[in-house]
Amino acid sequence: MIAVIDYGAGNLQSVVKAFRHIGCECCITDDPERLAEADAAVLPGQGAFGDAMRCLECSKMVGPTLDFIRSGKPFLGICVGLQLLFESSEESPGVRGLSVFPSKILRIPDAPGLKIPHIGWNSLNLFREDALFEGLKENPFVYFDHSYYLKTDDRGLVAATADYGAELDVAIHSGNVFATQFHPEKSGATGLRMLRNFALPLKSEG
Repeated sequence: MIAVIDYGAGNLQSVVKAFRHIGCECCITDDPERLAEADAAVLPGQGAFGDAMRCLECSKMVGPTLDFIRSGKPFLGICVGLQLLFESSEESPGVRGLSVFPSKILRIPDAPGLKIPHIGWNSLNLFREDALFEGLKENPFVYFDHSYYLKTDDRGLVAATADYGAELDVAIHSGNVFATQFHPEKSGATGLRMLRNFALPLKSEG
């Protein structure tokens, strides 16, 4: 069972629909016990960093989310769900993220002819082999919708980047934690392949 964490912010139904499309048992939950019992978890997100973090706190899902990450079971953050894994964001000064990893979320820098937010399809630079990207072409296209992005000094954390006015760190992987700034659930066959790759260990165990 894959638990999609319901904290009042995030595109939950499209994530569930995508996992069910590839044959994965999936549920939406705000129950800490049900989350703890799940085989894997997904933290989706949309909107502002500060609003999402406040929703997570108000739903009392901060502790259960961190406990799940520490459990070693597969965890996937999507869009703002990636950003919340870090310490803070320029979007919401004074709001502390989950701080699973160090680094700050930055605003995409302005540039002539560059539209912000970054909405639409863009190619990835896969500069290391990673389980999430198994079987994909070298520069797959995925769907983005964001104005802020990760830039981390820990280059070993980064699994993929994208170019949009700057080099954006758009996918990370460390141990059991995966996260993407883009939306795999909205990225067609490419995104579904990533979700299959994420779920593959669960199917192998089953």
